[in-house]
Amino acid sequence: MNRTPLWKVIFIFLVVLGALVYAAPNVFREDPSVQVSPSRNELVDAVLEQEVVEALKKAGITPKGVDRAERSMLVRLVDEEAQLKAKDIIAAVLGDKYTVALNLASTTPAWLEALGGKPMYLGLDLRGGVHFLLAIDSKAAVTQAEERFVADLRANFRDEKIRYKTIARKEGGGLTVTFNDQENMDLGLELLARQYPELQSTDGGEANTVDLRMTDKHVLDTRKFAIEQNLTTLRNRVNELGVAEPVIQQQGEEQIVVQLPGVQDTAQAKDILGATATLEFHMVDTEHDLASAEQGRVPPGSKVYAMREGGNVLLQKQVMLTGEYIIDAKAGFDPTDNRPNVSIRLDGKGGALFERATRDNVGKPMAVVFIENKSRTVTENGETRKVRERVEEVINVATIREQLGRSFQITGLDSAREATNLALLLRAGALAAPMEIVEERTVGPSLGKDNIDKGILSVSIALALVLLFIAWYYRVFGIAADIALLLNLVFLVAIMSLLQATLTLPGIAGIVLTLGMAVDANVLINERILEELRNGTTPQAAIHAGYERAWATILDSNITTLIAGILLFAVGTGPIKGFAVTLCIGILTSMFTAVVISRAVINAIYGGRRVARLSI
Repeated sequence: MNRTPLWKVIFIFLVVLGALVYAAPNVFREDPSVQVSPSRNELVDAVLEQEVVEALKKAGITPKGVDRAERSMLVRLVDEEAQLKAKDIIAAVLGDKYTVALNLASTTPAWLEALGGKPMYLGLDLRGGVHFLLAIDSKAAVTQAEERFVADLRANFRDEKIRYKTIARKEGGGLTVTFNDQENMDLGLELLARQYPELQSTDGGEANTVDLRMTDKHVLDTRKFAIEQNLTTLRNRVNELGVAEPVIQQQGEEQIVVQLPGVQDTAQAKDILGATATLEFHMVDTEHDLASAEQGRVPPGSKVYAMREGGNVLLQKQVMLTGEYIIDAKAGFDPTDNRPNVSIRLDGKGGALFERATRDNVGKPMAVVFIENKSRTVTENGETRKVRERVEEVINVATIREQLGRSFQITGLDSAREATNLALLLRAGALAAPMEIVEERTVGPSLGKDNIDKGILSVSIALALVLLFIAWYYRVFGIAADIALLLNLVFLVAIMSLLQATLTLPGIAGIVLTLGMAVDANVLINERILEELRNGTTPQAAIHAGYERAWATILDSNITTLIAGILLFAVGTGPIKGFAVTLCIGILTSMFTAVVISRAVINAIYGGRRVARLSI
């Protein structure tokens, strides 16, 4: 009686082994490091590595190691003090062509990484960094959409020869259109019904006047698109900081949380998050020699631009179109030759401008120039000041196949990935709606380290006290509960590592609470066994009854707590979610360890033999 089947023993062994493997990466502490990545197309090669290492050695800093990849380099240092010094030295040596940022480098062995083992992410309160809460003015996005409709309708009515007196946006929202007469009004309403399902028309209250308002669905879509585009733009900009595991997520309906672990320069982060970007379309100057222009003999009306992929190109200064007219950009494939392309849609005004600009340039190459205005903080002669710079680079050159209007395609792309990236840049080159920083916090690395040390101490003390008490009170059954409790902590850490969940200070509180709650199931089982023994049941039957009859109570108590944890995760934000994640995972693992693993241990000790009395 009370024997564990062989298949279950093997299953428990494999589960425990897997948990130990995937929890192990958290034992290896990360190295303070400096990440170097090119701002544009500069090389990250052995020459650059040698230059950085020699500069550090001259300053008396010896790196623990250097990890070099195709587009980045990670310089590992011995401690945080050396990390901060190294960042300043490397930034001074490399200049503006490279982005130099603080980071933490994993020390997980290669064989563990090959198995997919990764440590848990650490939240802002444990690693240190900056936290911003940005409020999005989604009403401005709706206003911009209405203004685009005004320009679009004017262009379409002119094209269709529909005569109108005024098309204007109303102060309270919506549009009003006044036509010349009833006939033109009928034609206008027909065009609106055919081409503008996003607009609802109502009687304007005056002769030949129509009021237009965006449908509720389109208003929601516009606001949703503004938030999504702002999220994409912010993620692109945060990449420049070289931040490991940044948190950029929507909070509520009109707010975005940006957490940058490891970043201590709040001014630098604000500069990059607030940078503005746009696009310009220029014709390529095919009449003059590029080599001559590169040597300084630039013809009037032209300018040499750098290509994103390397090299230069000579473009005409005249701007054909700017990115402010782009409504949408999607990556796809040309049905004729199945090559990747990007489909672009302009508003009415942009379409009219582009149609005129491309009419006489069919068969000629056109370039898309990405322009970003950034500011950075520099220190010269002991004084800190902001320097604003304008970065211009050509992201695409393609031949105009036909006269272009509101919708056109950019071809000549090398891969689907390049097309996706280009569409992303065209959509997310600028913020879709204004944002304002409403909350700003900085957490120092020393405070984060202190939080980790105190968190580990609290878990250790809680675990030790529970283990000692249970072992003293329940003897052998207490030791079985202790084994289950230790494995519960291993399972919890392993699952959070596999899910790549972010551990925060409230998350550590959740772990401490879980450890206290995890032993409840074993208390219920052991007390049930004691009750059976007092009623005269044999030891083997008492063990069997204790585990079988306590299960319903264990399930009930844990399910109610699990429901509370799920609700906390669903409606909570930030720290509350961190607490809820560890609580929910801990409840599930505690149920498994308390019922399955502790019983397997007890069966190994008492199962399959006659027992006179139990040590409980």
